[in-house]
Amino acid sequence: MDWRTLVLLALFAWAWEARAQGTDPVTSVMWDYYHQRLLNGETFVFDDSIRLDVPLFAEDARQVPIQIDARAYSGRVKRILAWAELNPIPQIFDFAPGAQLEPSLAIRIRVEQATPIRAAVLTDDGVWHIGSARVEAAGGGCTAPSVVRAEAGWEERLGQVLGKRFVRGEHSRLRLQVSHPMDNGLVGGIPEFYIEQAELRGEGGQVLGRIELFPAVSENPTLTFDLRGDQQAELWLRDNNGNEFQAAF
Repeated sequence: MDWRTLVLLALFAWAWEARAQGTDPVTSVMWDYYHQRLLNGETFVFDDSIRLDVPLFAEDARQVPIQIDARAYSGRVKRILAWAELNPIPQIFDFAPGAQLEPSLAIRIRVEQATPIRAAVLTDDGVWHIGSARVEAAGGGCTAPSVVRAEAGWEERLGQVLGKRFVRGEHSRLRLQVSHPMDNGLVGGIPEFYIEQAELRGEGGQVLGRIELFPAVSENPTLTFDLRGDQQAELWLRDNNGNEFQAAF
């Protein structure tokens, strides 16, 4: 086999891999890095079926709403990871929805500058399905002083959960807000202080879904879950100082 044949075979293999994985819709120079760091270099495909909704421009870089919807793979989703590639703290969450939860989640995050946002959805065949979007921003959301800490009596409200449940046919949507500064350690003199674990529990303490949160999440974090049915739900939270909070809905 001569060198020309070897080159042709290499080009064919590269083209096949590119077609199998698709083309990066946001053309990020950081993709390969995060593919290795967060997904361990595992098999992936850029997938338009993963809906990742973000604003075109972040009017408030400290409170940027994002919504991930992987219901195209309902019943097959094992994990959902999300990150902002150009943030100083890129990871947003690691979500494991159970059988009673839809594979969807809405949350608010901080962004430091314009950045690609990724949602990586692991299905039961071991493939990561990548949803991609880009948000423009004036910047500074990760290093801006806390609004919560400037409010009188914020310590007394720490861990308070406000929420409401909305019936949607045979399903229900749960929207929650938790009082917490979610300090990311990037503001001088204030160490990391953030909610790092959450569980949505059903009757008898059954875990409906687990989520690991990171300091990229906005202060006074909001979470939106979609439940199958109208069963009782309870939110359990723990921050990195060991404080635990609970609220039933």
